[in-house]
Amino acid sequence: MGFLDKLFGKNNTKNAEASTTTKEVPTPILTEEGLLEQYGGIALEKQLDFGELIGDNNWNVDMTAGTISFGDSLSFPLQVLGTFSHSSETWLWAWANQQSDLPDSIQQNALQLKKYGEDNEIDLLRNPRFDFSTNELHLMGIIATGLCHADAYYIADYGQGAMLLTVTDSRIKEVRHDIHDRVRFVFPQLISQFEMNHQNALVSYLRIKGYTIQETKTSLMATKDNDTIQAEFDELSRLTNLKG
Repeated sequence: MGFLDKLFGKNNTKNAEASTTTKEVPTPILTEEGLLEQYGGIALEKQLDFGELIGDNNWNVDMTAGTISFGDSLSFPLQVLGTFSHSSETWLWAWANQQSDLPDSIQQNALQLKKYGEDNEIDLLRNPRFDFSTNELHLMGIIATGLCHADAYYIADYGQGAMLLTVTDSRIKEVRHDIHDRVRFVFPQLISQFEMNHQNALVSYLRIKGYTIQETKTSLMATKDNDTIQAEFDELSRLTNLKG
């Protein structure tokens, strides 16, 4: 997964967001691609901040306490979404994992996603078990970070499989770098990792960041305070130019 795997998904066997509005449209998003377009940019930005905070420290999960720790000094409350098996290449939601007997308190994000999937008929979020890949763990993490308003996700690889977690903590917000140039770094990384409508994804990302947007079929201009971002797209809505 390249750029994302540099931050997450590492094995560690040692430890078992023409329109000028800046508001998000409340209409439910009914597809996986739509959810990725809505939340991909801002979720990746959060991942960069989280990665900076935890550094290269090894992880350790305490299910009883409902925490994940990195090194000796960083500990965060966690939510378990589910697990991925490397051998069978399947995903199992936490709420469907009867053998693990997870506390209800750390399944709330998973149950929230299940309800969204049931209400909007999204199989990815409502089916208990299905074939999956390690790359799709990042897709699931991005969607969960957006829908559950989490501050980050983490893939805790324990050798035979990997557990996908969400983390919400004020310390992650405190290291956030809401700088103008970040869009020009984050967005190309996002569209290099996932298939999506580039224009829809960039509009969603900029709106969440508070930009006012003017767009045509093949271009957009986004402004926030004294900052301006311009983008151009081809007839298939693929990004051809992005500048500040």
